[in-house]
Amino acid sequence: MQTIDDLIAGPGVAGKRVFVRADLNVPMSDGLITDDGRIRAVLPTVKKLIEADAKVIVASHLGRPKGAPDPAFSLLQAAERLAELLGSPVAFADDTVGPAAHAAANGLEPGQVAVIENLRFNAGETSKDDTERGEFADQLAALADLYVGDGFGAVHRKHASVYDLPARLPHAVGLLIGTEVGVLKRLTEEVERPYVVVLGGAKVSDKLGVIDNLLGKADRILIGGGMAYTFLKAQGHEVGKSLLQADQIPAVTEYLARAAREGVEFVLPVDVAISADFPDTKTHAPVTDFEVVSVESIPADKEGLDIGPKTRELFAAKLADAKTVFWNGPMGVFEHPTFAEGTKAVAQALIESDAFSVVGGGDSAAAVRQLGFDENKFGHISTGGGASLEYLEGKTLPGLAALEK
Repeated sequence: MQTIDDLIAGPGVAGKRVFVRADLNVPMSDGLITDDGRIRAVLPTVKKLIEADAKVIVASHLGRPKGAPDPAFSLLQAAERLAELLGSPVAFADDTVGPAAHAAANGLEPGQVAVIENLRFNAGETSKDDTERGEFADQLAALADLYVGDGFGAVHRKHASVYDLPARLPHAVGLLIGTEVGVLKRLTEEVERPYVVVLGGAKVSDKLGVIDNLLGKADRILIGGGMAYTFLKAQGHEVGKSLLQADQIPAVTEYLARAAREGVEFVLPVDVAISADFPDTKTHAPVTDFEVVSVESIPADKEGLDIGPKTRELFAAKLADAKTVFWNGPMGVFEHPTFAEGTKAVAQALIESDAFSVVGGGDSAAAVRQLGFDENKFGHISTGGGASLEYLEGKTLPGLAALEK
């Protein structure tokens, strides 16, 4: 893949309009950004282009609007935050390929930046029809002279701005994608052992592909979060009202058997924090019936919401000697302080270990920031949960494939 340095050294970017496909898909609450990690992640690429006197056009999606403008998913807040982080003005176009976008792109001076509106406001961005998607890519290409792909969180999507647009312009990978791919290679091709994988989050179905591919690569797999209850059910435990994907029990049972055959250590919770009701994650109202029980004693009318203290100690011990760790998915409902202890414990264990630790984006990255951990204490915090998982599943990512051509 051609890098941004190759682009600067080769055809050059000075005075040229450079389309940067970023990932500004930040979490929002009541119209405000709650975690600006993905905006900060694209800063090195934007700054490098500014220093090279490029005219920088930043584009992204936000949320899942239905192919039409929706103020709830506007990128205006992201553009304003980008300007704050850059310490310089950022123009904002309130359309994607219309008059405002063209005026913003063509009105830039060398070293200036513009953000165009949410790409998913146009149905062509996510269309499964190659022609419709291609037509939107043609419209985007008219805004720029060069393309830089730096939205790692979107490279697993076959979308116009990710897959089709690079074929229409001279293109290169940005600094973020270069870093992300290098990290993922360390998790798949250049692994230092012991290699421990920690998986959590709600649905076991989201992680089966990763488990399948990593069973032959990892030394230990630690399972927490809502997905753990399907494993516990497969072992014959009562899981009460806990999250359960009963249709996945046969697959989970097979993975447990396969892990035993292949000598991969599978580590499941031994105790859990439970309650009768799901906690209020906005007001953090106290949970009055919170208690910790062993996995053999989950009541039928209670729900598991976090790993318990014995499991926290167990997981920390299994991480202590690791040399490589990949972590994706919180251990519980970390948004509520009563059920954040498991996720905190995993993060703390990674900080205290000598491992090259990778936090696999999504809720895991949000939890690290929300719970107040120093991001620099981890080897790498990914910006792409889904993209990271699909790479680790061994899938071809359309956005990366497009940049390799």
